[in-house]
Amino acid sequence: MGKLTTSATLGLDAFEVDPLELRPNATEEDLQTVIRAVYKQVLGNQYVMESDRLSSAESQLRNGEITVRGFVRGVAQSGLYQSLFFNGAYQYRFIELNYKHLLGRAPQDQAEISYHVQLYSEQGYAAEIDSYIDSNEYSRNFGEWTVPYPCGIRSQVGLKNEVFNRMFSLLRGSATNDSDSSPQLISSIAANLPTAIKAPAVGNGANYGNTGKRYRFIYSTSQSPAQLNRLSKQEQVVSYEQMSPFVQKIHRIGGKILSVTELA
Repeated sequence: MGKLTTSATLGLDAFEVDPLELRPNATEEDLQTVIRAVYKQVLGNQYVMESDRLSSAESQLRNGEITVRGFVRGVAQSGLYQSLFFNGAYQYRFIELNYKHLLGRAPQDQAEISYHVQLYSEQGYAAEIDSYIDSNEYSRNFGEWTVPYPCGIRSQVGLKNEVFNRMFSLLRGSATNDSDSSPQLISSIAANLPTAIKAPAVGNGANYGNTGKRYRFIYSTSQSPAQLNRLSKQEQVVSYEQMSPFVQKIHRIGGKILSVTELA
């Protein structure tokens, strides 16, 4: 196997990353570098204890029984991934993290979110994970031997420019991980609004400085009397922390977000 394709900085802590590929005749050191990179990318920078490592899948990769894509699938289908990002998390958050971890980008619109909500509802967890890894997009960007990486911060054919902004919102400093169970993009995606590029957290991993801001939602609701046969237009100001549950509440009652405005 030739040499492992990487850069001097290995890139997974940075935003400009070079694709990391496992090539024929890789050394054990090369193999371990790829394995660590897969854990880091797919598990959202979570610390992996020795007891959490997928020793069987690692052996299969070492013996050539599976490809890097197969190893990515094993990690994403594992109980560890489910415990971190599925159990106890909002479904929107689970889906946006699947996009980030497995395709290296953010969801581009509500249609993509709705597709995966329906897919999980009809076919279950395994089918939801496989839909990313078996996609043409995954094959085009990563193939069988390249570790997924945040390619959403680069222009991609067929994807909206808004994906670029949203990926920056999902990326944070190297000291942080994806343990937050609340959706990060639900408001902008649901309202089909542009996502402002915000500098990622650095150093101590503190969150963006928008947690103290308030937002005005204008939305329609189907809760008006049935005989009126129309939607009522309503307005409400919520804090940053209230945004995700508020949007979910609107969706539960069959409403539609018309606009979201950040208040000074």
